[in-house]
Amino acid sequence: MALSISAVVLLAIIVILLVRKSGLKAGHAVICVLLGFYLASSSMAPTISDLTSNVAGMIGELKF
Repeated sequence: MALSISAVVLLAIIVILLVRKSGLKAGHAVICVLLGFYLASSSMAPTISDLTSNVAGMIGELKF
């Protein structure tokens, strides 16, 4: 659960920065949010979740 909350916060910060600094219109951001909700209820949701978990695991194993 902590991973999904962190990802949501990170993505929200990125969207806010894009709206403020890069000229992303608020309407476009709303459409992206709606797309996320529809993807979460689709049959692709488990695949996306697995992919996200695997990428986070790979990043977590990196040693600097």
